[in-house]
This record gives sequence, structure tokens and C-alpha cells, in this order.
Amino acid sequence: MKILEERLFWMLLPFFHLIVSAAEHAEVAKHAIKLHRGKGAAANQKRQWVLDSCRRLTGLLRQKNVVLNKLKNAIRAVEKDTSLSDEEKLFQVHTFEIFQKELNESENSVFQAIYGLQRALQGDYRDVVNMKESSKQRLEALREAAIKEESEYVELLAAEKHQVEALKNVQHQNKSLSMLDEILEDVRKAADRLEEEIEEHAFDDNKSVKGVNFEAVLRVEEEEANSKKNITQREVEEGLGLSMLIDSQNNQYILTKPRDSTIPRADHHFIKDIVTIGMLSLPCGWLCTTIGLPTMFGYIICGVLLGPSGLNSIKSIVQVETLGEFGVFFTLFLVGLEFSPEKLRKVWKISLQGPCHMTLLMIAFGLLWGHLLQIRPTQSVFISTCLSLSSTPLVSRFLVGSARGEKEGDIDYSTVLLGMLVMQDVQLGLFIAVMPTLIQAGASTSSGILMEVLRIVLLMGQIVFSLAAVFLLCLVIKTYLIGPYYRKLHLESKGNKEILILGISAFIFLMLMVTELLDVSMELGCFLAGALVSSQGHMVTEEVIAYIEPIRDFLAIIFFTSIGLHVFPTFVIYELTVLVFLTLSVVIMKFVLAVLVLSLILPKSSQYIKWIVSAGLAQVSEFSFVLGSRARRAGIISREVYLLILSVTTLSLLLAPVLWRAAITRCVPRPERRSSL
Repeated sequence: MKILEERLFWMLLPFFHLIVSAAEHAEVAKHAIKLHRGKGAAANQKRQWVLDSCRRLTGLLRQKNVVLNKLKNAIRAVEKDTSLSDEEKLFQVHTFEIFQKELNESENSVFQAIYGLQRALQGDYRDVVNMKESSKQRLEALREAAIKEESEYVELLAAEKHQVEALKNVQHQNKSLSMLDEILEDVRKAADRLEEEIEEHAFDDNKSVKGVNFEAVLRVEEEEANSKKNITQREVEEGLGLSMLIDSQNNQYILTKPRDSTIPRADHHFIKDIVTIGMLSLPCGWLCTTIGLPTMFGYIICGVLLGPSGLNSIKSIVQVETLGEFGVFFTLFLVGLEFSPEKLRKVWKISLQGPCHMTLLMIAFGLLWGHLLQIRPTQSVFISTCLSLSSTPLVSRFLVGSARGEKEGDIDYSTVLLGMLVMQDVQLGLFIAVMPTLIQAGASTSSGILMEVLRIVLLMGQIVFSLAAVFLLCLVIKTYLIGPYYRKLHLESKGNKEILILGISAFIFLMLMVTELLDVSMELGCFLAGALVSSQGHMVTEEVIAYIEPIRDFLAIIFFTSIGLHVFPTFVIYELTVLVFLTLSVVIMKFVLAVLVLSLILPKSSQYIKWIVSAGLAQVSEFSFVLGSRARRAGIISREVYLLILSVTTLSLLLAPVLWRAAITRCVPRPERRSSL
């Protein structure tokens, strides 16, 4: 034992020497020694402190070895005990092994702390990079230790549960069971088997997967659970309340799938958010109707008031935005109901050429301004493409219910406008597919540019092939399937309208999934679903609209409210002059480019509609929020550019009704103007 003490002394002696030398040359190290050893301590007292520490550490290690030997003997005794069942032997041995693991991990922690101290003393306190690496290593070690401790805690909980069950079995064996007790015992065993069957070991299965990182999170219990006085920690963990996790980056997470799937749970935060939106959107929409503005601006104001820049009362922002996406789906379906295939065939060339020419011109102007302002080409291309898109749901709200009579030989402005917007949705899907290549192109050298261009061409070819497959599928559905399917729905839904609603919704979601699987925009699938249903005649269209429109209206409220969640009035006020100038520049540029392109591709008899169509396209799509967030995460654009895109998009959407009314007032005859407004 003396030899062991001497070894420990000589192992710790270099650390003491390093501390003393550092105290002589660096004030920081001197302050640290004073904190740990005491001010003005003599050299012999310091040496005595080292010796006492070595003796205590030696005693702990000796005691640990004794306990380990006793545990090994206990394990051998349990294995030789014939009175115990195999299951009981495994349980006791497992319990002893858990204790052994705890002792070994505690010993490893001591020596890891000593090695960490040695590394810290050998480093330079003025080297920030070195200290950052040391801190990172300690953080990783703590994360691994937390994972091990969590696993051990779970094992202890399982051992405790097994011990309680064993005690119950002993009690049941000592007394006669009634028939009810026997039935409950069988039910208990069946419930245990059910929990084992449905339980997913997601944590253990995914912690070693590539790309998985361990993060430190805060667990915040529900206010209802915290407000209860007589509640234990275990009751909180196993209760029905939903916890919220917050990571070091201030991202908030909620439970998506519980460990115990046999108990129903509800996200009360999400329920409160939807209820709050429904209550506040009524006065906001009512106020806008009173002053002559579209109700959607009231819903956007509702989102501003409830969002991060207002009361900050919306907790489940991602869930609200996800539900709002269904408002887009049903809005485009109703648009498709009024956009018959016959009209589509009449304007398909204009719908294809117009958006393509406008996007190319926007990119050309963007590269020109980017060159003058010394902006990277990748960033210029992204911003230009993002600003070239227009809002399909917004224009659809302008057009729904409006009278669109057309003269003989003329083209209806609503048909051209919707056709171009649908083509822009296709371009959106193409741009999302090309974005990874755009990200790589920003970091590529000149030798890799040719390969990136080739990849973009291949992706465009894939999109063209997907579009051809989608339209071929639509032709087959229109010819052979949609008619019998709707007649069957109509027959089964007499006196039971939910069958018709579910059948139409299922068809919308089917087309949505088909276009998604073919890497085309989901919005295009919803639009095509409406166009296919409209091919069955005017009576069918009116019946479907009567059933689907209330659903669309409610979900559209959620969608426009979710847009308001990303509007930041304080930022707009701070940069009002710059934002107004940028917004007017974008709106005027899009209007002028649309007029120029439509002047070249529209027939002479329909030239008058170019002003209305251009007014409908002169705003920025709300999907720029999605594209901007992806580009910011990928490093294509900075935080400042992202906020500018959000603000310009919002202001352009607010300006859109004014421009639309001006175009309708000037270009549409008075009988049609009243219904359009």
C-alpha cells in the first residue's frame, strides 16, 4: 500500500509543481491557487494538502476494490443458488452489475478530471482557441456521461419495477386469489406484453446513427402540472402532461410521439393557439371589412398581434403554419374548380412562356444589380428568383366569385393569370430541387462549374419528365376514373354529406401525393384535382364548392395568420425608408416586366388584359418565407437579407389589393367590375 501511495504522490507532484510555477509567472493562475488552497498558505501546508488528498484517494480506491470483490462473490453465490429461478438470478446479477458499473464510472470520472486539469495547466490561458477546444472536449465528455447516466437510470427504474412485481407475486402466492384477482392478473400480464410490443427504442436505436448529435436541453413542464402542489417528480414524468424541450440554440420542441401509446394525449398549447386565432381573427377581419380592405389583411394583423413581435402568445408556431398549408391546398383546389381544362388548352402557351420569360428577365436584372453592388452571383440568382414568384392564394382570393365573362375571340384575364401562377408554382418546385446544387455552386471552383451546370440541366429534364407524367395521369383520370368515382360518391352520400367531403378530400390528397412523389409542386396537384372535378360539369362544381368552401375559409384564416407571425413591425419602422423604396422598386419592376412580356405573347384582340394580369403578378409570393429560411440555413443569404426579403414580401402583399383595384377600375367594364371588387 505504501508503494501505491508513493505512486499517487509522484503522479500528483508534477501537477503541484506546475501550479507553483504558474503562480510565479501568471496572475490568473495565482488567483486560482488562492481560491483552492487558501491565501498565504505555506509551502509545507500545500505539501501536506497533497499528502492528505493522496491518502484519502488511496483509501477510497482500496474500499472500492473491496466492494468489487464482495460483489463478485455475491454474483457467484447467486448463480449457485438453486432455490432461485432463472429470472430471479438474472435480475439479482443485473442489479449487482449496475452497482459495479457505477463504481467504475465514478473512478474513471476522478482520473478524467485529473487529466483535464493537467491539460489545462499545460495550455496558455491567453490562447482562446485552445480554451475553446478544451471546453468542447469537456462538453462532449459531459454529454456522453449524461447518456450513460440516463441509461443507468432507466435500468434502475426497470429493476425497481421488477422488484415491486416480484413482491406482488410473493404476496399473491401467500393468499388465495379470487376469480376477479386472477382475471386482473391475466390482464396485467397482457398489458405488460402489449407495452413491450408497441414500445419503440427510438433513443437507443438512433443515438449511434450518423449525423445524430447529443444536445443539452431544458425540460419545461406544463403550467397545469407545475401548479399542482402534491405531485411528485415521477408523477410528472409519467403523467399525461406534455413537456417542452428547449435546446442551447433556443429552439423549442414538443412531444410528437409518447413512449406509452396506449394513453391519449393532446397538445394543449396548440389547442389554445387555434382558439386564440379564431377569437381574434373575427374582430380583425370585421374591422378590415368595415374600412373596405380585404379580410385577409385582418387575419395577417391577427398574426402580427399574436406573434413574436406582438403578444408572443403563439407557442406552436410550426404546427400553426403546417395547418395553414392546408388552407393553400383547398384554396388552389377551388381555383382549379373554376379553371376548366377547356380554358387551360386555350392559354397554355401564354401560361408557359410568360413566367419563364419574366423569371429570366428578373435574373438578368438581378445579376446586373448584383454586379454593380458587388453581390455574389449565387445570392443574386436566389434573390431574383425568389422575388419573381407571385402569390397564388392571394390572387385566388381576388378572383374567387368574380364574374369573368369574355368577348368572342378574346381571352379571359383570370384564365391567363391563373395559368401563369400555376406555372410559377411549377417553377417553385424546380427551384427547390435545384437549391442544393445552387448551394454547392456558391462554394465550387471554376473547374466544377461545368459539372454544376450539367446537374442543373439534368434536374430540369427530370422536372419536364415529371410534368409530362403528371399530365398523362390527369388525362387517364379524366377519361376513365373521375366520372365513375364521383357518381359513386354522389350515390353513397345521399343524406350523408361527410362521405362526399371525405371522398373529395381524399382525391385532393391523392393528387397532392402524386405530384410530390414526382418531385413537382404539391400545390399543382391540388389545382389539377380541382380542374379534373370541374370537367364533370357545372352542377358538380357548384355542389363541391358548397361543401368544400367552408373548410377552405377556416383553413385560409390559419394560413394568413401564419403569414402575420413573420411580420416584424419594429424592423419595418426602423428601416421604413429603405423598405418602402425596395418594395416599390420590386412592384414596379415586376409590373413593367409583365406588361412587356404580355405585350409580346398576347394576341392583339386581348392586349387590354395585360394591365390586369400584370397588376395581379406585381407582388411577391409568401413562399419566399420558405425559400428564404432554407437559404439562410444553407448560408446563401445573410440574416439581414433574409429580413429584407420578409419585409418586402409583406409590404408587397399589402400593396397588392390597391394595385388590383386600380387595374380593375381602369380596364374592366362596370358590370364585371362590381363583382370583381
